[in-house]
Amino acid sequence: MDTELTQQPTGGTASKTWSQRFESALHPAIARFNASILFDIELIEYDITGSQAHAKMLAHTGIISPAEGEQLITGLEQIRQEYRQGQFHPGIDAEDVHFAVERRLTEIVGDVGKKLHTARSRNDQVGTDTRLYLRDRIDQIRSQLREFQGVLLNLAERNVETLIPGYTHLQRAQPVSLAHHLLAYFEMLERDWQRLGEIQKRTNISPLGSGALAGTTFPIDRHFTAKELHFDDVYGNSLDGVSDRDFAIEFLCAASLIMVHLSRMSEEIILWASQEFSFVKLKDSCATGSSIMPQKKNPDVPELVRGKTGRVFGHLQALLVLMKGLPLAYNKDLQEDKEALFDSVKTVIACLEAMTILMREGLEFNQNRLGEAVAEDFSNATDVADYLAARGVPFREAYNLVGKVVKTSLAAGKLLKDLSMAEWKELHPAFEADIYDAIAPQRVVAARNSYGGTGFDQVRQAIQRAKSRIA
Repeated sequence: MDTELTQQPTGGTASKTWSQRFESALHPAIARFNASILFDIELIEYDITGSQAHAKMLAHTGIISPAEGEQLITGLEQIRQEYRQGQFHPGIDAEDVHFAVERRLTEIVGDVGKKLHTARSRNDQVGTDTRLYLRDRIDQIRSQLREFQGVLLNLAERNVETLIPGYTHLQRAQPVSLAHHLLAYFEMLERDWQRLGEIQKRTNISPLGSGALAGTTFPIDRHFTAKELHFDDVYGNSLDGVSDRDFAIEFLCAASLIMVHLSRMSEEIILWASQEFSFVKLKDSCATGSSIMPQKKNPDVPELVRGKTGRVFGHLQALLVLMKGLPLAYNKDLQEDKEALFDSVKTVIACLEAMTILMREGLEFNQNRLGEAVAEDFSNATDVADYLAARGVPFREAYNLVGKVVKTSLAAGKLLKDLSMAEWKELHPAFEADIYDAIAPQRVVAARNSYGGTGFDQVRQAIQRAKSRIA
């Protein structure tokens, strides 16, 4: 809520958070509509931490006495402990977390508690709290990303020479190392980790001291509070300081991309767990059954992750729409940023945790089925063309020849490995007996040894590079 800066360190008793300009109280329904305490209570410890830094600054600059500063800091710490112990339960009448804390502080320390809001508005206060909250949550999510990457690396190390069909257009394309496939998600998560680090730098800027929108007449020290709260810098423009939510939008963009990556992985696991694919088996610890069909085992974890992805996307869209028409500086609309941000944070954290558990202990790859899958199709056709090209046949000519043999093989119900040497020679005289080795799935994968490719040597090198990144 937008409130004027307190222009005196002391003030008279007031029954409202705003000034005595108002003659009557809010309608009860409007009070409920206006209140944010039911969700911004999430910020309470950050509000206390920010207020302690503000109190310390007020004493440091002589705006209040050192003794008053100590009283405020001690009283705020008592509120923190009361909240942690479940003894502090502010209700709708408190309107928001900021007033709830200030009101309780005044009950604890008396009139000196009314001095806490000197040289501060709830506009710069809520901006500070939100940044402190998100800074911590970014650290938590980045740590979870690293844990998930570690799980994928361990799984990759055990499956370098395990083969899995690779797809384009959801059609069999070429066989790849299962480790290579898993490392693709490692790379996505690495970008997520890096992206959050970049966003955290722009989040870690202090708006405290911007006031309602124009700064303050008091001789505050904004760099003092920024240092106390471990911010890297302060906003250079007070209007921007209280109204900027770019950092929240950027976070929701990054959160959406994390969910994109988790959802893509989820979709593959759902397919792989189906009877048609049977590439993986779901363990009982990470699957549920049907209420009517006793034979079923459902991939609820990846399905829920896939479903929750749209929820995070929606929060991003909501915040973009919220911000697009706001004139400077603070507007009550900005109260709506909290639930979108809080829910997205909780959703991403929960989904990362669930997917980490699923990949670490909730499924196993069906090695026999994977072996059958890479041997029962024409995904080695490109290698036949490459074989001819290596022997001087122009690739496009070789490509057309192989297309022809695939067509005739399909008609005959054969795979390329089933063709006789005479049939290969009839296709082109360059074929020799070594064609059978060249199109064997293990050889097909091992031969793709270009940097970043699926060749086993390249995959092992990629695993070592990945290990060094997260060490």
